[in-house]
Amino acid sequence: MRTLVKRTADLDPGHFGWPKDPPPASARPAAVLILLGEGERGPEVLLLRRADGLNSHPGQVAFPGGSLDDVDSGPVEAALREAVEEVGVRLDGIRPVATLPELHVPHSGFRVTPVLAHWTRPSPVAPVDPGETAAVARVPISWLTDPENRVRVRLTSGFAGPAFLVPGMLVWGFTGGLLAGLLELAGWSRSWDRSDVRGLDEAWHAAEEADDIGLGRS
Repeated sequence: MRTLVKRTADLDPGHFGWPKDPPPASARPAAVLILLGEGERGPEVLLLRRADGLNSHPGQVAFPGGSLDDVDSGPVEAALREAVEEVGVRLDGIRPVATLPELHVPHSGFRVTPVLAHWTRPSPVAPVDPGETAAVARVPISWLTDPENRVRVRLTSGFAGPAFLVPGMLVWGFTGGLLAGLLELAGWSRSWDRSDVRGLDEAWHAAEEADDIGLGRS
């Protein structure tokens, strides 16, 4: 974690593939929690799958997070609050260590601040509201860095971005790009076949067919 935190100091959005231009004033502030802890299979990260019935990004895999509320003092407090509301995590075992550059997500109209945190004492997690969160998983970093589990997903616009095949969870889009940039920043990323480009439906099918590795899923 020490090396990762040190490398966040001089980052700009370009590291994650986002333009350096500031987001428009109309973009709404939001935050996500990148929670890293130690599990039975080594370092792991907390991810969730959004419920299929949501109006915004249904069924997509994401970090816990959401828009800033009036009660929030800033992105750190917002990210922690959302994690409690979505997966029931205990705050006394979480230590925020850094914030990453604000990233504009034009599709949803948010400007998102990723909050990096150390899960010093992992607690049980599960969907708090099934209407909002379909599943929660503690995914080993070793699974994400395995070249066999990395692909690029091509969207109808023609853009192809990084994605990860997690059993029952395809990590792509904003979360896939952020996670890929984080692995590179930490020096954890391994060489993988970037020419493996798949359509979204094909990649989802591959994730659904992936062998379960005993993820801490609920």
